[in-house]
Amino acid sequence: MNDIRNREDIKVLVDTFYEKVKEDALLAPVFSHVDWPTHLPVMYDFWASMLLGDLTYRGNPFQKHIDLPIQAIHFDQWLVLFQKTVDEKFSGDKADEVKARARSIAGVFQYKLGILK
Repeated sequence: MNDIRNREDIKVLVDTFYEKVKEDALLAPVFSHVDWPTHLPVMYDFWASMLLGDLTYRGNPFQKHIDLPIQAIHFDQWLVLFQKTVDEKFSGDKADEVKARARSIAGVFQYKLGILK
């Protein structure tokens, strides 16, 4: 199994992950308002900036989450699906890094939202 090496790998990760989210009983309702053709390229840019340093992402990801009806259980499930997706598709240093970054982001968001358990 290959590591995350380029933008195409990021696209595979993001697309596969969000397909799981759309099927998930807990998370699908939270994401029901998402305009997927607009959102997915933003997520490609976000993760490519984080992992590959390509600096294409422009935005404030936390701001997008402030008004969502989410609790710690949603972040827990998001992380389960994200880590499962990474482990199914990739192995290596970047795969480990993306999982660590996802855990960190989830923790920071929960702290800022006042829902950290």
